Amino acid sequence: MSPGASGETVICVRGLKNSFGEQIVHDGLDLDVKRGEIFGVVGGSGTGKSVLMRSIIGLQVPDEGEITVFGENTVNLDENEAVNIRKRWGVLFQGGALFSTLTVAENTQVPLREFYPGLDQALLDEIAAYKVVMTGLPADAGPKFPAELSGGMRKRAGLARALALDPELLFLDEPTAGLDPIGAAAFDELIASLQQTMGLTVFLITHDLDTLYAICDRVAVLADQKVIAVGTIDELLALDHPWIQEYFRGPRGRAATATLEHKQHAEQAAKRATEHTGAED
Repeated sequence: MSPGASGETVICVRGLKNSFGEQIVHDGLDLDVKRGEIFGVVGGSGTGKSVLMRSIIGLQVPDEGEITVFGENTVNLDENEAVNIRKRWGVLFQGGALFSTLTVAENTQVPLREFYPGLDQALLDEIAAYKVVMTGLPADAGPKFPAELSGGMRKRAGLARALALDPELLFLDEPTAGLDPIGAAAFDELIASLQQTMGLTVFLITHDLDTLYAICDRVAVLADQKVIAVGTIDELLALDHPWIQEYFRGPRGRAATATLEHKQHAEQAAKRATEHTGAED
């Protein structure tokens, strides 16, 4: 099934309002995320991308509006209801947000200990080891502390923790920020692969145009305290909103387009070569 093909809405936001004192961040924001898609969220500084994510996962109580995840209203849930729904998602915060005094393996075990306190230590170690390797870290990364890892490895360790409970829904906040282009591309490929193998729905905040072009099925644009547009990259490019045009058609946007086109042409050439070789055999 292709991403979003089921038509099922996993995240639904209606009439969201968030403010901090006199500053209004969101006012009447609406948003829908479909099951199985990688959904990108972009916007200028101060448009409230992270605040939106924090509202959805219950870390920010909105002033107004309704948020449903998996059909459940997540605003003002009681503790038991909150626990049940939080088991179904994982979150990678900016920078990984690892506990500095815990090893990578111990960080990965945190959600397991929180939601399933009776698990045997041997099983916890086994699950953590599997998640570490799943995210592309070497097996010997488990006993290391965050300070012993590179920035890219810390991101992957944070991702291992986010995937500890085999979630259906994955939240990523600027996952490639601070990574070099090669590391960022590798992380994008990892997310795309995990989305396919685990059947994830991914809510992805990013300013990385390469990420948007490479793996996002749809993208939402935040501006003027709302979501002003949602669609594929091609659909957004057809809009005449000045910020969207400047963002996607500026120098960085043109570079991302050229990179994607080059990759597509290379893949097509490799496919034709394979087919030609097969025909000769």
